[in-house]
Amino acid sequence: MNASVLNLFALQDRVALVTGASSGIGARQALALSQAGAGVILLGRRAERLQSLAESIQEQGGTARWLAADLMDEAQWEQISVDALALYGKIDILCNTAGVNLRQPAEAITLETWEQTLTLNLKAPFFLARHLVPQMRERGWGKIINIASLQSERAFANSVPYGASKGGIMQLTRAMAEAWSKNGINCNAIAPGFFPTELTAPVFEQSELTQKLAAQTAMGRNGELADLDGLTIFLASPASDYITGQTIYLDGGFTAK
Repeated sequence: MNASVLNLFALQDRVALVTGASSGIGARQALALSQAGAGVILLGRRAERLQSLAESIQEQGGTARWLAADLMDEAQWEQISVDALALYGKIDILCNTAGVNLRQPAEAITLETWEQTLTLNLKAPFFLARHLVPQMRERGWGKIINIASLQSERAFANSVPYGASKGGIMQLTRAMAEAWSKNGINCNAIAPGFFPTELTAPVFEQSELTQKLAAQTAMGRNGELADLDGLTIFLASPASDYITGQTIYLDGGFTAK
């Protein structure tokens, strides 16, 4: 392949902050971005896991640092941004991947659990991005990647706050793009299908349900974490410079069938 084409996907000299990086989709995104050349900052609550992933990335020739913090605490958001920026001096790419789904029946939802879900899934992505946008604007380039869901457009059982938050993420992605793309900052979202993560463990523990979901996809299988690599790198790289405000379904054709 022509070197200039390959350079469209290169992330050398870029720095990416990935929230929810202690496991699942966030950990996989951090690994993929590091393999494309980016220096990565791993953000999550579990220091041991973050340190282990950072060491693994470094052993594979990548560059990674980590920051343990709780995005559920709104009072920490500004300081998290300050601390993250101090690690490399800049952040070019923000992956808003941290999230929660408590899977409560509608009758069991409380104000506390509603706020918990909406705070982590919807409020934190905007306010963390807003803290980081000024330094992206100065360089005229930035990439924000949110995590949407199949539930951004359809309802699943026992997921009222989660569905509300992920419907909101789709519109938030458009609104962030409208606000910041004129400054060279692209904002897009990935809507994953069914992938095996801590968040989806209650689903994948049921083999019959897992097989049923796989059969509902056009490809006949559920997602594997490696399936995230290409789209994550694409949306973080110059290859996607004219794409903004979009939610791309990475679901094996679940929504097409």
